[in-house]
Amino acid sequence: MTATAKIASVERILLVVPMVERVRREMERANIHRWSESEVIRVTTDDGTVGYGETIQNYTWSRVPDTERVIGRSPFECMWDDSLGAGLQMALFDAAGKLAGVPVYRLLGRKVRDWCPVSFWDHDMGPQAYEREAQVAVELGFTSLKIKTRPWHDVYETLKRISNATPDWFHIDCDWNDFLLDVSTATPVLRELETEFPKISIWEGPINAGDVAGNRLLREKVRTPVAHHYGSVPGAVAIQQGYCDGFVVAGGVTRVMQSGISAATANMPFFIQMVGTGLTTAMALHLGAVLSHAQWPAINCHELYEHNLLRERIPVVGGYAQTPEAPGLGIALNEDALTTYRVDVADFSLPRRLVRYSRANGVRLYFADTNWSQGSLMWEFWRTANQPVYERGVQTHYLDDDGSPDFTDLYQRAQQAPVLSMKS
Repeated sequence: MTATAKIASVERILLVVPMVERVRREMERANIHRWSESEVIRVTTDDGTVGYGETIQNYTWSRVPDTERVIGRSPFECMWDDSLGAGLQMALFDAAGKLAGVPVYRLLGRKVRDWCPVSFWDHDMGPQAYEREAQVAVELGFTSLKIKTRPWHDVYETLKRISNATPDWFHIDCDWNDFLLDVSTATPVLRELETEFPKISIWEGPINAGDVAGNRLLREKVRTPVAHHYGSVPGAVAIQQGYCDGFVVAGGVTRVMQSGISAATANMPFFIQMVGTGLTTAMALHLGAVLSHAQWPAINCHELYEHNLLRERIPVVGGYAQTPEAPGLGIALNEDALTTYRVDVADFSLPRRLVRYSRANGVRLYFADTNWSQGSLMWEFWRTANQPVYERGVQTHYLDDDGSPDFTDLYQRAQQAPVLSMKS
């Protein structure tokens, strides 16, 4: 192999890799089942070297816009260009590492750790589902779980169940996605939770990251570290104003490296958030190996896929995964999986369902499932305080179409606006 090799071809392989059965229905309710769509990029150089990368089409920071501009060029010339999209950039790093005969981390910088902290992750579930997932996380070698704390679920019951179902050394990171709205709302909720549930280790995004003064004040009122996405406000502002304890770092390789180095200069920890199968997880491990302050558990979600696209699972031992040492990404892709999950078009259509939110006082709200995704009517409904943002005793259920006229009528009305009723 030679470092002067040029890219001869780029193949795009569209896959739908379902979520594991135990969480599939929950992912459908949250509209996260669309993250099953993965575009695998296969780069081949003129000397026969092959590199792989992937883009989770409905989540990743950027899709691959085109492939023609890398043809005839060296992977080393192109690999730092974040504008190429996630899958193509990853494939170029994989190919470059193989051409140079070194693991990807050697192309990124000086290695500072062999083992990188990693976290189990699930999106928007009820208390019983999270309890089960926490138990799975422990069985798979994880020591922490990142959860989505949502106003349509009882966060108190969720944290109680996770805490009771896991060993004393287990930790919980709570991502609020700004749903606590403001300091006056957030402070009593966070104080109560961190007192009642000592396993909580990070509050992510409790209120809007752009509220610098509010976040700075909130930090003074709670004892649990607060994290925000790096770049939500200019990095210099975040660091100088002291509005958080650490960061969430995501994006392309260049952006992650720049953000991670900036955080390190301020001696602030962060976790890398790169969601995908085993391919994406491997890339995150190489970044974590060279970024000194990637000290919080990285978020990858590869354990939620029916297949991680690799020949072997990436082992997790005591909450850490070892950075691969073989050239390139250092993992072996399962070519049979590419054949099994390959599709011409990704179809995520679902049967008609309703989402029912219930409060202990008898109030019920119905939403059509089409209104449930991030940025949708559902999110806007709570972001504008149409119902209590965090109340004990609330429940959310996913209702199947029973074929009745009543369901059809309710579904049609819920597509236009939430339908409120009072349980008799």
